[in-house]
Order: sequence, then C-alpha cells, then structure tokens
Amino acid sequence: MRARHLFMCVAVAFAALPAAMSWAQDPPVAPKTPAPPPSVTIIAAREAHGVLGRDVRSPADEDMGHIVDVIVDRAGVVRAAVIDFGGFLGVGSRKIVVDWNALHFGHVADKGDSITLELTKEQVNAAPEYKEDTPIVVLGAAGSLAPWQFDH
Repeated sequence: MRARHLFMCVAVAFAALPAAMSWAQDPPVAPKTPAPPPSVTIIAAREAHGVLGRDVRSPADEDMGHIVDVIVDRAGVVRAAVIDFGGFLGVGSRKIVVDWNALHFGHVADKGDSITLELTKEQVNAAPEYKEDTPIVVLGAAGSLAPWQFDH
C-alpha cells in the first residue's frame, strides 16, 4: 500500500512538471500601462443639436422636406446635406443634395425648430435627384458654391 501511495505521488509530480517548466521559462509579463484618458469637451445643451430628421423651411416658410443625411469629404469636413423633399408620407418624395452653407441654423434649440434653406421651392423642385454611389449634384445658394476637387 505504501508503494502504491508513493507511486501515485510520483505520477502526480510528473504530470505537473511540464506546466511548472513552461512557467519557469516564460519571462514575467509586465503590467500594461493604462491608456491616457480621452480628451473631453463639454458643449452646453443650448449650443449644439443633431440635425438628422429636422424639418427644413424656405425663407418664405415653405416646407422643403427634412434632413436625412450629411455628406462629408475625405477630410471629414461637412460639405452638404441630403434632404428628403416632396411627397406625402414617403410616397413621391425624392432626395436632393444642398450645400451646407445654404442652410441656416438660427433657432434650433428645440427639436421642433426648423432649419432654413436659402433656396426657393422652385429651385429645389428643379434639382436633380440624389442617388448613392453616383456623382453628387449639390444645389447651392446663388454664388456661394465652389466646385469640389476629386480623383476619378
């Protein structure tokens, strides 16, 4: 019985030996240095608001649709807004793209406030429809639109 007990102890020791040897060969892992904290900017609630879904009105207070997307260039600069224009309950509507500088955000402190578009309803009606993955035709206010530079 004693020999059997000794044999079991030796077997257990040999079974644990590879794990102990690998631990002894691996260098200890240094603790990772914590990442620096992110920068934080606090914007007052009255100073900034989201624009997606916001109603767009003409200077004559005509319904011009609502903003459904924002277009940025490769540098991440906002260049234009996609407006869902016309139709009723999504039927007969189409998307157009307007220059970001043609939009005025004077009173957007409340979600119910609209954004003013410096174009007439006739100008927006005449604008070509926006379709993803095709060249974008941007409708701008008179004299304010500079051409985009892009690689073909």
